Amino acid sequence: MRRAMHNGGHGRGFGHGRGFGGRHGHGGGDDGRRSRRRMFDSGELRLVLLRLIADEPRHGYDLIRRIEELTGGAYAPSPGVIYPTLTLLDDMGQIAAQQSEGAKKLFAITPDGAAELDANKDIVDALLARLAEVGEERQRTDGGSVRRAMGNLRQVLLNRLGDRDIDEAKLHEVVALIDEAAQKIERL
Repeated sequence: MRRAMHNGGHGRGFGHGRGFGGRHGHGGGDDGRRSRRRMFDSGELRLVLLRLIADEPRHGYDLIRRIEELTGGAYAPSPGVIYPTLTLLDDMGQIAAQQSEGAKKLFAITPDGAAELDANKDIVDALLARLAEVGEERQRTDGGSVRRAMGNLRQVLLNRLGDRDIDEAKLHEVVALIDEAAQKIERL
């Protein structure tokens, strides 16, 4: 039981799944434990980048930042994913580098890229809606006061459960209080 409490309460009816979750696309599994899920399936990132570039010419870092903004900070693709995808789009003739100040390549959409977007409009709209949904969920579930309260509870639990003199009855009281709080929150 003590190990279950230390590991975030798994097995006691409460977990911490949050959709896509953290910065790198982690999501909640069916059992509440965090599992890895890619934000984009094959070809989806390419379509999102095309759409963002169609909105206005952009460079790689700007695309990373824009996707992070759309997800409310929940996900930011790595440069190791963005730049090869930009190279692929450029090789396919769907984007083209423009003159820009400094060393950054500024990409603009080409007629072939616009045709690709038109052919996949429903998919692109769904992808952008998914990014917005991740951002909205992050905003709902990741408020500063909620994080502070969760951190406070965690620290109190670690301190109290780390006491060598805690007996089985006290441990059961702690578990009952946490379960009661979880049930009350669920009923809100």
